[in-house]
Amino acid sequence: CAACIGGTFQYGYNVSVINAPTKYVQDFVNQTWLERYNTIISESGLTLIWSTIVSIFTIGGLIGVTVGGTLSVKIGRKGTLLANNIFALTASLLMGLSYTTGLFELLIIGRLLIGINAGIGLCVQPMYLIEIAPTVLRGTMGMGTSIFITAGILIGQVVGLQELLGREEFWPILVSTSCIPALLQLVTLPWFPESPRYMFIDRGDEEGSKKGHLQTLACVEWDDIFKEKDNLEGFCAKKPWELLRDRSLRWQLLTIVLLNSAQQLNGINAIYFYASYLFKESGIPAERIPYVTIGTGACECITALTCGMLIESLGRRVLIMGGYTLMSICCVLFTVALTFQAASPVIPYISMACVFAFILSFGLVTNILTTELFTQTARPAAYVIAGSVNWLNFFFIGLVFPFIVTGLQQYCFLVFLVICSLTATYIFFIIPETKNKTFLEIQNEFRSFRKSNSCHTDGVSATLISTSM
Repeated sequence: CAACIGGTFQYGYNVSVINAPTKYVQDFVNQTWLERYNTIISESGLTLIWSTIVSIFTIGGLIGVTVGGTLSVKIGRKGTLLANNIFALTASLLMGLSYTTGLFELLIIGRLLIGINAGIGLCVQPMYLIEIAPTVLRGTMGMGTSIFITAGILIGQVVGLQELLGREEFWPILVSTSCIPALLQLVTLPWFPESPRYMFIDRGDEEGSKKGHLQTLACVEWDDIFKEKDNLEGFCAKKPWELLRDRSLRWQLLTIVLLNSAQQLNGINAIYFYASYLFKESGIPAERIPYVTIGTGACECITALTCGMLIESLGRRVLIMGGYTLMSICCVLFTVALTFQAASPVIPYISMACVFAFILSFGLVTNILTTELFTQTARPAAYVIAGSVNWLNFFFIGLVFPFIVTGLQQYCFLVFLVICSLTATYIFFIIPETKNKTFLEIQNEFRSFRKSNSCHTDGVSATLISTSM
């Protein structure tokens, strides 16, 4: 928990909490502009400033990913997570002071810094959790990322209600509450040890790696760590560009690029976009819609918790493939329901059921494979690449999505159907099950797959040559 309450929670919390005070922040920008220049800001100017406040979080996340990968090698996983709280505390201070100082620019800087905090957390926290976990609990520990992201979304929705901090006079407090998880992490994380794999394999400190982990990791775990160190003897931590050039890791790299892209492009943003409209069409009063929206956050959180309990019994492959398969089915049903929305008063309720079903299915998708598919020297670079792809796609879908919805309307879900279906197919044919396997065993499975493909290609070439002769 101490490792999770940093950047991963911040990511979910800050994605959802910025929606509640939208009108109040825009009024503040308008008022500030009027006081400065004695004129009302134009509608396009206000839209530009608000869009910058919202979207610069993504730019910060992209910067954080690249910084996090480097810091995790230089000062360790735990050290990086502790240092990362500086960004969260500074961001909270700046955003909280924006109203009293009359500087909306502080909101922009604060959102950039909290984005950096989230980017570093999403990069380093999963590495730390899985590297300190025994093999039999690696999946459950790895699900901590998804659980705390969804918990952040849910808590952000709750505290943004009118009864709590969703009122006009409270919005500066609301945007500055990001300091709470940072303070909790600063108080608790120093009592926990550094990653044993980092200490032993990267730093060569055998005594330091065992300190604090003798009760956590069994003898068989230490045997695996020793084998991994022997296998990586003489190798240093890879840089992202070195990993991109490494042909031996081509399939692992392709896998994390595709999965991180699919996580942003699978249609979840479209679902949330249509949710309020569907709730309204179903007869729910406008003032009650925020409470129903909390149900969507609760669905995602419950699914992540359930997935954390099932991942060690069902395996990663089944859950992720099942999530994308169910999302594909929901895309079809949702397209049909939206097309015939006016045909019957029952149809809006079917659409609402599809919304919740899609969100439940999305909760099955986990990013644990980014950690499991790579050994110690390649893992930080893999997280830099995977995180960069994730944040770039986050930015891309935010930029392009309004045009997709305007152009295709409900048929936009057919695009997401293709993405989800192709992702499920790729997982079925390419990705091996990683449950209860060491990092070296997983790497060897990919090597065997690559060799079998190579032999198959050579065999086809030989057949073609003999035929031509």
